[in-house]
Amino acid sequence: MIFLDLFLTFFKIGLFTFGGGYAMLPLIQAEVEAHQWIASADLVNFIAVSESTPGPFAVNIATYVGMELGGLPGAVCSTLGVVLPSFIIILIVAKIYDRFRKNKAVAGCMTGLKPATVGLIAAAVVSIGKTVLFPAAVTFGSAFWISMAIFAVMAVLAFKKMNPIFIVCLSAAVGILLGVFCPQWIV
Repeated sequence: MIFLDLFLTFFKIGLFTFGGGYAMLPLIQAEVEAHQWIASADLVNFIAVSESTPGPFAVNIATYVGMELGGLPGAVCSTLGVVLPSFIIILIVAKIYDRFRKNKAVAGCMTGLKPATVGLIAAAVVSIGKTVLFPAAVTFGSAFWISMAIFAVMAVLAFKKMNPIFIVCLSAAVGILLGVFCPQWIV
């Protein structure tokens, strides 16, 4: 049954991912592709929509995937699945963390989790970047260079600590203008 599959899949993603929504991307991508729920190109679009809408990224993408596969009940199941593990774990951690904060095993665990989280985020960036910037039928025509230029400008703005809302709005505006005035450049 799709609702149980959505709940259990996103519960597993929520349970075994540390570091927030972006660290979940490799797991989300692997699970969605393993179940053959959504094509890779569509998943990239879901990621873009999830990133550019208000709210936590992981909740947004879980809700979006669930809605696509099972309507409103599917969205509820996947959203509950991804949120419930964090909710349960943070309740437990909040209750006991002060007692174990100085524990060497706990400190070691945190020391190991932090770089692993950065690695997972980097893997997601590379994986999604390949799909967006180098689609299967990539040609080095105008569309490729436009995508690379948008990527480069937005990355520079992000590194310069430009407001992320501004970056999302600016990139959407550029995309709209390209879609209206230069549709042949749309990838």
